[in-house]
Amino acid sequence: MIAIGSDHAGYRYKENTKLLLSSLHEEFIDYGTTSEESTDYPDYAALVSQAIISGQATRGILICGTGIGMCIAANKFPGIRAAVCESVASARLAREHNNANILCIGERITPWEKAIEIISVFLNTPFDGGERHCRRVEKLNRLPNL
Repeated sequence: MIAIGSDHAGYRYKENTKLLLSSLHEEFIDYGTTSEESTDYPDYAALVSQAIISGQATRGILICGTGIGMCIAANKFPGIRAAVCESVASARLAREHNNANILCIGERITPWEKAIEIISVFLNTPFDGGERHCRRVEKLNRLPNL
């Protein structure tokens, strides 16, 4: 299950992402927002992060204007490894090396055609699972939330 969310600046891409996920036969839960009316991105980052922490979802996709605010907010939650990806390579490496569980995309800076590729790679790339990557991800999981 994939949890998805956006603020107003990412609403159109979120709606497009729902269509993309449906076409890929991926199950998802939409945590909002429901329009282009101004909203606060930390609220949606929290909902998607909590869905992953609780086990309702295994991965998430968050979309705002740049992806940066969503990423910062999501990474405040223990066990969340959110990554802003603006390229296919960054999406692949975020999964392979960092076991990223939330993809953050910026609607204002990433063309939709590129976002489709990034989302597809993020969803289809497994974590490498090698000793060095596991060791590093485990260290990320132990970092204190100050």
